[in-house]
Amino acid sequence: MKIICIGRNYAEHIKELSSPVPSTPVFFLKPDTSLLIRNRPFYLPDFSKEIHYEVELVIKICKVGKNIQKKYAHTYFDEIGVGLDFTARDLQNISKQQGLPWLIAKGFDNAAPVGKFLPKTHFPILENINFHLVLNGTIVQQANSKDMIFSFDDIISYISHFITLKTGDLIFTGTPSGVGPVKQGDRLEAYIEKERLLKCDIK
Repeated sequence: MKIICIGRNYAEHIKELSSPVPSTPVFFLKPDTSLLIRNRPFYLPDFSKEIHYEVELVIKICKVGKNIQKKYAHTYFDEIGVGLDFTARDLQNISKQQGLPWLIAKGFDNAAPVGKFLPKTHFPILENINFHLVLNGTIVQQANSKDMIFSFDDIISYISHFITLKTGDLIFTGTPSGVGPVKQGDRLEAYIEKERLLKCDIK
């Protein structure tokens, strides 16, 4: 199982990080040891003083695919959920400044909490899925899948030209604006529409 993450897929988030707008999907990997499931708590690591939350829609791949044409991409995932792409922002900024890869800032243990998944058929229009993140009772991020620069099908087709997708792979499809730091004692709750699919306490 792979965890594939899309970066810079929402215009407002690109602005808040002062990043360039990509012409093709930007993606990176998290190892399977990043996966955090069943609403388990997240323990702040000792190597970072600036862990940020990033809420994302997550799609689950349902069959093996390579060089997938966009028109068939929708047949390669059957569930949609929500996840958190925890980021050690201080380490990421140092890596960027030095022109180095920033896997260290994204791929650490438990950096990818994932909640409950819903069948794709649950959603009448995949380009109109509302989702949001609540931090200690206050909404801090919210968006709609229509706001994505690259759609689910764009993402699947593009990635599959470089990496074979396999059953069970998870694709984090990008985060909207509003990312920010977490501290000990915080509670994060992620929703699709009005249904809470993920809870994560910060320890």
